[in-house]
Amino acid sequence: MSALSDVKIFGQKETVVEGWYWAFKSSELKKGQVKPLNFLGKELALYRDEDGEVHAMDAYCPHMGAHLAEGRVEGSGIRCFFHHWKFDASGELVDIPCRKGGPGLNASLKHYPTCEKYKTIWIYTGESPQYDVHTIEELRGVELDSSFGNQFKKECHPNIMMINAIDAHHFTSVHELPVDVKFEAVNLSSNTIQFNNTTKIPRKKWYLRFISKFYSDVLTYSMSYTAGSTGSVTVGPDFLHCHIIFALRPTSEGKAEGLTILVTKKRSGLEGLLLNSIILFATKCVGNYFAKGDTEVFKSIRFNFNNPIKEDEAVIKFIQHLEKQKCVKWGFGKLETRLS
Repeated sequence: MSALSDVKIFGQKETVVEGWYWAFKSSELKKGQVKPLNFLGKELALYRDEDGEVHAMDAYCPHMGAHLAEGRVEGSGIRCFFHHWKFDASGELVDIPCRKGGPGLNASLKHYPTCEKYKTIWIYTGESPQYDVHTIEELRGVELDSSFGNQFKKECHPNIMMINAIDAHHFTSVHELPVDVKFEAVNLSSNTIQFNNTTKIPRKKWYLRFISKFYSDVLTYSMSYTAGSTGSVTVGPDFLHCHIIFALRPTSEGKAEGLTILVTKKRSGLEGLLLNSIILFATKCVGNYFAKGDTEVFKSIRFNFNNPIKEDEAVIKFIQHLEKQKCVKWGFGKLETRLS
């Protein structure tokens, strides 16, 4: 195993992988509302227009630098509070009130693609989306129901948090699982990699023999990652799998802001609604159990992977996959405006 000391993307706070990152819960941005967001170190203004569509653009007006979150939504555009310059949904300047014959100035703000999935607003860091928001493979093409777990901040980079879920010997050292988890890596695309457990539940003790009756083959534990910052875990007996999405985004300090999303397939009727409430609550408990054991290490870790061992194979494959992904020229905190 190499020392992995020459990584250029993994855990680097100045690097942003092109992809979708969570912004807000959809319910937190009402129709006609505009809100500020420090997004991966860059100040943005997000608003929901009068038709309910969400837009995101650089926050500061190119006239005198007023923050657009202080302004108001008009139709599909936004008007600055300070001098009432108006920008359309693509960030183009369309009106300066003191100029009756039109703006007479070509000025624009950089805008970013947005979408909504899992009751969450997502922003794409590239010019044009090259793929969809992270999808749970087992639920691809299925109508979904979702709710939220915890929203949190951690003291380490999102990439470091992500590898925790595929750190096989960590499960026995911290969580004391009686199963020797081993992973098989599958590259689903250039942006997404999946790790599937390949081991069965041991039958040495009576309760393990009982648990094994609910699995036709191996213990279901599957973890997939998109852009190294959004991941989902699928776990549970054959008759009922729990699905948890960990949506993370890096801060300019190289720390992590996260949102836990709980997902299940949509079930119809009152019974389906009640059953889904129970399933999503149980899913939340599963997520909380694993997160609780790892909270302390994320407060103090200084990641330094100089001595990899064979049991770290899944972690190494994650890093290698991430190192091949496309990064964007982001410029943490840098204002991007275009004037002519």
